[in-house]
Parts: sequence; C-alpha cells; structure tokens
Amino acid sequence: MANETTITIVGNLTDDPELRFLPNGTAMAKFIVASTPRIFDRESGQWKDGDPLFLPCTAWREMAEHLAESLNKGTRVVVQGRLRLSRWETEQGEKRSAHQLDVEEIGPSLRFATAKVAKTTRSKSDGFTPAQAPDNAWDSAPADAKVGF
Repeated sequence: MANETTITIVGNLTDDPELRFLPNGTAMAKFIVASTPRIFDRESGQWKDGDPLFLPCTAWREMAEHLAESLNKGTRVVVQGRLRLSRWETEQGEKRSAHQLDVEEIGPSLRFATAKVAKTTRSKSDGFTPAQAPDNAWDSAPADAKVGF
C-alpha cells in the first residue's frame, strides 16, 4: 500500500513469542519489543536510560512459525514493519487507541550475539514468483556483486 508508515525498531523481546493458528490454519505470532534509548547526561557525565518504548508486534504465516522457533525472551532483535493504529471503544463507552507493528522482517541483532542461519525450503504459496524470489537467491548473485547502501 502507498503512504504507509514503515519503521525499524531495535530492542529486546519482553517474552517468548506467542504462536497461534487461526481457524483457517494461518500462523500468527504476537510479541512485544522493548526499546530503551541511551541518553548522555552532561551534568553527571554519564549515560542513562531514557523512557522505554514497548511496541506490540504481529507476524504472519511462515515468518511467525520461524520466529517462534528461533527467538525467545530477552533476544535483541531488529524488526521492520508497518506501523498501525488500532482504535476501539470499551463497554463503558471510553475511546481507546494503540499502535502496533505488522512485521515484514525480523532477525536477531548481531551486535552482541552470533546466530546460525538455517535456510528453509520455499512453498509455492508464499506469494512470490520465481522472477521475484529465486529458490536459491544466495547462489543467484554473481560472485563479484557488491551490495550498496
């Protein structure tokens, strides 16, 4: 969709991801990422924790299953997705709202950890055509290809 707000957040999982399956069999994982900025206090000359952000996140399908198998409470992660605002009204008539992140990509942060990657096989229903996502994307790039940022 056009004009969606996409963000990237780096933080720690506050608990193990909660994996559920909808009645139609679709996997869904819910989790919360806590991100706390570090702020330099000029008066004391020391770094201090700022106000933490706790952002609820939802991942779908194979990604939901993979992250539930791979990540657990306390893992430092990098999450990218679409920010969404949910609005509702309580039974007492109070209006409420909350932001959450619909996850498009997630992985462990390798700043203070290591990870072993195990490639999975693609299903035909993953929404990609072979031209968009070859079965072996790692081998499809030329050996002298450079990645630019």
